[in-house]
Amino acid sequence: MSADGPALALPPGAASGVGSLPGTDPREAARLVVGELPDLPHLPELPERGPGSDLLGRTATHLVDLHVDLQPAGWRLVQRPGRDAARGRAALREDLDALEEAAQGYDGLLKVQLAGPWTLAAGVELPRGGAVLGDPGAARDLAASLAEAAAAHVAEVARRVPGARVVLQLDEPSLPAVLAGRVRTASGFSALRAVEEPDAEQALRGVVAAAGVPVVVHCCAGAPPVGVLRRAGAAGVGLNALAAGLLRESALDEQLGEALEAGVVLWAGVVPAVPAQGSAAAALSDPGTTVEPVRRLWRRLGLDPASLGGRVVATPTCGLAGAPAPHARAALAAARAAGRVLVDDPEG
Repeated sequence: MSADGPALALPPGAASGVGSLPGTDPREAARLVVGELPDLPHLPELPERGPGSDLLGRTATHLVDLHVDLQPAGWRLVQRPGRDAARGRAALREDLDALEEAAQGYDGLLKVQLAGPWTLAAGVELPRGGAVLGDPGAARDLAASLAEAAAAHVAEVARRVPGARVVLQLDEPSLPAVLAGRVRTASGFSALRAVEEPDAEQALRGVVAAAGVPVVVHCCAGAPPVGVLRRAGAAGVGLNALAAGLLRESALDEQLGEALEAGVVLWAGVVPAVPAQGSAAAALSDPGTTVEPVRRLWRRLGLDPASLGGRVVATPTCGLAGAPAPHARAALAAARAAGRVLVDDPEG
């Protein structure tokens, strides 16, 4: 068990998606993920449908007791909800209707995604302008609202797919920049103050505890703060395993080793999210090549290769919204094949 949240027991060789897909048809997307990812499907996001269908908009429009509207600079906190917020809520209802239909009778793990508290604070503006991140009190209020929204979202999905064991993914691509003080002010001439690690952990821990289900924190940016995520209670950590040097011998080894020793599950982005050429394209054609970065990590950390199939979820490196539809389908199939290789041939 992780520090604060429930542990995550995986079916052997599990594979999943990160979240977004190309296209605008929620029923087609739901059928795709349930068909290609039978052990761990997810609720698709379809950003091409417009504002409120992307990760940030979906999350912002479902905050509890906080309202947002879409301004030229992006989502902003406002006194009362507007038409953009209503569109975001309607889009999620359509997505859930499609998932409920496609997953009828399903009784396994099912993942849903929301933006994490720090990516949300960096991406949503205060009423007077400037990121919520620049106001510590507002950032705390936003995290508390997100915790309530996460609990409600999980409960709604569990109601619609009653046999599912829901897993919540919090996407935190902005967290490394938040911790390093690299989030720019509205003017762009300076950066907001860095958030201290204990404060970052506290906000994440609140959402993890409120969700009441295993929580995976996904960070496809470079230098993901694995130690922070583990201490916040994450049952799983998702990262881009193909990022330059990320799973090679590095300072991240110690953090990953501690997380894995504590029972945290690795969600390894091993399939390119966009079409690739040359050696990178092998991740779609050769499952053994796809999982080799994870095998090397296991050998380096001295872990039992036989444990790979139950401790790693194979995924694309990031969301697939920017990929052509054929590549998105192929990427999910490649992730599924990679998961099976971790069971059938863990040592390569």
